[in-house]
Amino acid sequence: MDVTTDDVHDSKVLPSLMANASRHRAIIEAHMDGAYDSSKNYAQLGWMSIKPIINPRRNARVDRGPPERRNSVMILKTLGEKAWGRLMGYGRRWSAETEFSNAYMENIAWLKNITKELSAKAYTYNMLTNLQN
Repeated sequence: MDVTTDDVHDSKVLPSLMANASRHRAIIEAHMDGAYDSSKNYAQLGWMSIKPIINPRRNARVDRGPPERRNSVMILKTLGEKAWGRLMGYGRRWSAETEFSNAYMENIAWLKNITKELSAKAYTYNMLTNLQN
């Protein structure tokens, strides 16, 4: 988890997010929204052997970017967004988004305390979900 201010774009923190997460578990897929749709991010994930499942932007072109991105864009433009999402398994992203929103997104008064509070919540959530295993 990285906590940033509004002036830091999501795609800028992808390398550190993936590197930190990879230290704890093997990551085989990354389900991400269109904010992460860039050749640089596809290259980063490819270098880490992580399958990118990134929602292409509406104006995405099939003649640009890494092969995985071009293929994803082609499927999206051919089948439509709903079929693309089912085929790619993109709906799995929503379970993580929902949990993140429920567990972590609160109005925290002081920026300096955000990282500490969110880290404590993430640790507690992970500890409780791992009790099932």
